[in-house]
Amino acid sequence: MSEVRQQILLVGTYSSRLRKFSEPAVEDTLEELRQLCIAADGDVIEVVACRLDRINPRSYINRGKMEEIAQLVQLKKIDLVVFDDPLSPSQNKNLEEAFDVRVIDRRALILDIFAKRARTAEGKLQVELAQLMYLLPRLTRMWTHLERQRGGIGLRGPGETQLELDRRLIRRRMRRLREELKKVRNIRQLQREKRKRIPIPQTVLVGYTNSGKSTLFNRLTEEEVYAANQLFATLDPVTRKLLLPNHREVVLTDSVGFIRKLPHELVDAFKATLEEVQNADLLLHIIDCSDPLWESHKRSTEEVLGELECLDKPILEIYNKVDRIPQNNFGIAQSPRRVFVSALTGKGLDVLLEKIGEALEDGRSRVKLLLPQGRGDLLALVHREGNIIEEYYEADYVELTVDLPKKRVEQWKKNGYIVVDYTPMSL
Repeated sequence: MSEVRQQILLVGTYSSRLRKFSEPAVEDTLEELRQLCIAADGDVIEVVACRLDRINPRSYINRGKMEEIAQLVQLKKIDLVVFDDPLSPSQNKNLEEAFDVRVIDRRALILDIFAKRARTAEGKLQVELAQLMYLLPRLTRMWTHLERQRGGIGLRGPGETQLELDRRLIRRRMRRLREELKKVRNIRQLQREKRKRIPIPQTVLVGYTNSGKSTLFNRLTEEEVYAANQLFATLDPVTRKLLLPNHREVVLTDSVGFIRKLPHELVDAFKATLEEVQNADLLLHIIDCSDPLWESHKRSTEEVLGELECLDKPILEIYNKVDRIPQNNFGIAQSPRRVFVSALTGKGLDVLLEKIGEALEDGRSRVKLLLPQGRGDLLALVHREGNIIEEYYEADYVELTVDLPKKRVEQWKKNGYIVVDYTPMSL
């Protein structure tokens, strides 16, 4: 039996005084909100844009608009009202009383989508923690029916007692979830330490949701990660090895997509996953250049990367979906750090792979090594990871001039194998 789809009314606000000049128009943000509702399996019946020059602390919007929306809710038989802007718990409560239907904001909608899409045990833990972080300050309004009781035998304070009980249960569950996620983080750290012993460069795909990251990941790795033309089609990160044209091996990770007004609860809860971004040697920022709002989406992604303190990392900007642009009229300046591709058709992927190789070469140093003749394992490692310039065999040792990853250089300096560290290469 199929689930009954909810009938939804969207509410967005605009104001030349409150909104920044760089932010998109209310029509664009409401269209994105509509796409989020579709991703949550809802049907958008009505859309309302409200002029908002001053935020009402009780209900966010003014009384006149509340009455207009309440009439639409009754007329259109609306089940759910979704606000594009964040609502405080008290505003949420007052709006629900006025409309007599459930009211949520964009944050709650995104959390619901994440709950539907999480597949791995780790993803489910992270989503549940984010939902509880969002729910905790909103518990009070769930017990307002008891506030009307003015005492009497057996009726003194049951609401407060139940509220405090629920708060304790939620806090206890949150502690347990954080402990579980700490174990996940420790396992990831052990895996990273293991990878450092054979340092393969870590490359991570980042970008606005629905920019084509998973499609590009599938093209490059010949995998079959789920990809669809919808927001947050995939949540759980996937990692595979990738061989570059220069025969270097890298690890490529497809990360969760970012979005405007990404809930802080999700950023906090998904730290275990987002550590993959923080530990990357190279970030591939995927941008849907066919979207009229690509510049706004690019800024939103960079804001999240800034929160993660990742903007100082090497970043390649990958402008995807060029097949949708007539006559290659991108309107975007060329740059050594920009690549134009179509993940769908494969156009430009050969250039992209070369650029990845070049960007990773920037993280290499030229050194002179003295390795014992009997250490065939070290020699094999140099041949696998390095670009050998000179190689001389003596009776007891091998002398090599080689370009190596900086991670390996730092490790071998401690072991005394490096006799000269030349100025890092300028490629």
